[in-house]
Amino acid sequence: MAKKFPLHPKNPERICWGCDKYCPAESLGCGNGSGRTQHPMELLGEDWYEYGDWGLEIEEGARSVGGKPR
Repeated sequence: MAKKFPLHPKNPERICWGCDKYCPAESLGCGNGSGRTQHPMELLGEDWYEYGDWGLEIEEGARSVGGKPR
């Protein structure tokens, strides 16, 4: 994952979460003809990252995951 991915975004419905561009919902840059990809929180609830095999290592109190290594 190249960019940080927020665990609990304030307004997830305003952004497409389908790639690392995070385009506004009204101006998708992928050009693949698809609609907006929802944030997992919109589909699975606030604790979306606690269930399933996401392959994420989340530290206590983290607000996002991923990003470029420092």
